[in-house]
Amino acid sequence: MKDCIFCKIIAGEIPCNKVYEDNNTLAFLDIKPVNKGHCLVLSKEHSENLLDTKEEHLKAIMITTKKVAEAVMEATKAQGFNIHINTKEAAGQVVNHTHFHIIPRFTKDNLKLWPQHSLEEKEMQEIAKKIKAAVI
Repeated sequence: MKDCIFCKIIAGEIPCNKVYEDNNTLAFLDIKPVNKGHCLVLSKEHSENLLDTKEEHLKAIMITTKKVAEAVMEATKAQGFNIHINTKEAAGQVVNHTHFHIIPRFTKDNLKLWPQHSLEEKEMQEIAKKIKAAVI
């Protein structure tokens, strides 16, 4: 995709702070990090989002994500990390190229997880039934 910023980074047309690269994946620092060491991991094969990504590319992305997450933990001395992906605009996806975020976490970084809600058991059963029916 010639208009995709991540494809341009992969092609070397736009610089990045690369932390890892192999034949199938690339990992680099996010230019607007949540915490120091926040990295993005993506497939060199363009896909719009998680739902469009071939399984073989997802496997490669996850192997690289694990490898880079271990390095991020060591380099930043983080106490943990979040792996995050935004899929589609409603979920906050800004760049339409599948990518995972590795966000190092620190005990006192003041980041909060999203709010959680409770559902009645009947609602839980109904949505579980719908999801089961839709699983391919």
